[in-house]
Amino acid sequence: MHLAISLNIAAANEQAVLDFGEIKTFVRAAEAAGIDVVVISDSAEGLSSSPFEATTLLAALATVTDKIGFVASASTAAHQPYNLARRFASLDIISHGRSGWHATMVQGSREAANFSRPEGFSDADFRRRAEEYIGIVQGLWQGWDADALLFDKTGGRFHDPEKMHLLDHKGEFFSVRGPLNVARSPQDTPVLVLSGLSEPDLDTAARTADVILLESGSAESAKIRFDDLKRRATTAGRDPDAVKILTNISFTPDDGPAAIADRLETQLRAKSCDGFNIRLPAQHSALDDFADRVLPELRQRGLVREGYRGATLRSHLGLAGGGDR
Repeated sequence: MHLAISLNIAAANEQAVLDFGEIKTFVRAAEAAGIDVVVISDSAEGLSSSPFEATTLLAALATVTDKIGFVASASTAAHQPYNLARRFASLDIISHGRSGWHATMVQGSREAANFSRPEGFSDADFRRRAEEYIGIVQGLWQGWDADALLFDKTGGRFHDPEKMHLLDHKGEFFSVRGPLNVARSPQDTPVLVLSGLSEPDLDTAARTADVILLESGSAESAKIRFDDLKRRATTAGRDPDAVKILTNISFTPDDGPAAIADRLETQLRAKSCDGFNIRLPAQHSALDDFADRVLPELRQRGLVREGYRGATLRSHLGLAGGGDR
């Protein structure tokens, strides 16, 4: 199973704010435990789970870790697509291919008002705008072939023009020429994580996402959702395993490690998910309980790998374009 951890940093230890040193210590412990990725959320709603802007925090954490992946949320209402694509492409170079962008398809109730849209967007406009936005970002990430940049000072050739692809996008909401002035990502492109899906979003997610986060539900509903999204990915011409579906899950304090392992094993073996996004407070006791008690139980059952598969987030998740060639 693939394992992500979502941190509720702001609520940890009854503190208003954790400093960077405390967050750094936590993610290093998560890396030592072999967690695939830490998900850092960010919002203009005033309810952010991070006291820092998420991509800035990700860049800092990437310099003090070696293997663990980092996914930062960034709103389609709060950023222009070119700037966001450039930011995450830069983060992927800084982290040596360990970064990802988490986009939600749910509109924040007050977010647009901070970005010159006090009335917000209609649900239909927000959905169409987000779909166009995601397509632009992914197109910009693919604007350079891996060997396009030559940096040939002697010959006066910065790049091979045949390996540069202008986006030249003119759509309903955005006009973006491209390309980025950032080289191709070490893992080809940053990982795209989508959440907050409603029925109209499913085809978009199956066509574009690398990882989909879904809320937990009954075993029957989870299996139906999983099979439906994999079928939609196949219909879109993708390998169904190119989309990893993770179930959001929280643990109650009185669950024992065997009971938690039973719960995760049942869902995984029923093929209702590819892994889990575990919501934990940024408290060492919570992570220690999971790493010292639950993970050994999962490894004993052959459900969790030993060590990292490679150096990039895509390689951790078993996604194409991992870069470990």
